[in-house]
Amino acid sequence: MEINYLDSIRKQFEYYKLLGDLSFKQLDDEALFWQYNSESNSIAILVNHLSGNMKSRWTDFLTSDGEKTWRNRDAEFEDLIRSRVQLIEKWEEGWTCLFTTLTSITPAQLSSEVYIRNLGHTVIEAINRQLAHYAYHIGQIVFLAKMIKGENWESLSIPKGDSQHYNSEKFAKPKHREHFTKEFLDGSFYKKS
Repeated sequence: MEINYLDSIRKQFEYYKLLGDLSFKQLDDEALFWQYNSESNSIAILVNHLSGNMKSRWTDFLTSDGEKTWRNRDAEFEDLIRSRVQLIEKWEEGWTCLFTTLTSITPAQLSSEVYIRNLGHTVIEAINRQLAHYAYHIGQIVFLAKMIKGENWESLSIPKGDSQHYNSEKFAKPKHREHFTKEFLDGSFYKKS
């Protein structure tokens, strides 16, 4: 079960990264920095925060508190990223840190205790906490991208009005096991749409 959890959670993280990647691809450079108002975050600001969080949480994951003393969380919400290249670099730095650490975790370590701001978590709880946090912000990125693109948005999930067709294809196949993200991660979902 523990190996299945680690494989499953990795696929979940890969799926959310893909949603961000595909959102960025649909936007021109200027759109990555658009803010609804001065109190809202641009996609670039959200990427800066996610990257900072990932580097803090996943560096020395098993041996030091997830809120590193070198982290400047408040600065993550400042308009510091200046180009698409810098945005992608920050995005990839965070994910590389996460995936490198996640790959190193063994099933025997899943019940070990780690800390985030002195609050103890099992490794599973800490991983789940980060998955939920990243899904929250990546949902914001997708929402902003969809707002910006309007009717030119290419859906990253089942397009409006296509649920019946999608479900009929799924139910036409025999019952089987595969991770629900497979068709997204292998690209077959996006080739159909």
